[in-house]
Amino acid sequence: MTQPLALLYYERLMPGSQLANRLQDLKYRVLTVNNIASLGETARREQPLFLMVDLETRGAVMETIQTIKADSSTSHLPIIAFAPDKKSELFAAAQDAGASLIIGETALASHLPQLLDQAMHLD
Repeated sequence: MTQPLALLYYERLMPGSQLANRLQDLKYRVLTVNNIASLGETARREQPLFLMVDLETRGAVMETIQTIKADSSTSHLPIIAFAPDKKSELFAAAQDAGASLIIGETALASHLPQLLDQAMHLD
């Protein structure tokens, strides 16, 4: 049986690499994208089960989330956005951009399986 694919975008090594390892422990194939400009095209090409996006980056992450949600070939994909707990302004911006679920890193680390289940039921 093929493992479901998770598409993960991050620039910060921590928590990005930890999240990739945790997803693999949960039996997901993980494809990491290190360039925000290629996230939308990679999502179209690979058709993952969901995307996980680090909000604390230098790139145009909010615009990319909007583009993915506006594209008919990727609009159905749940986008789980995460950021440091103290960055509440990023949470609001991600919600406005169309992220399916926005979560602080503390909760993400301790409740990942439940968050994935919730994200799959939202869309």
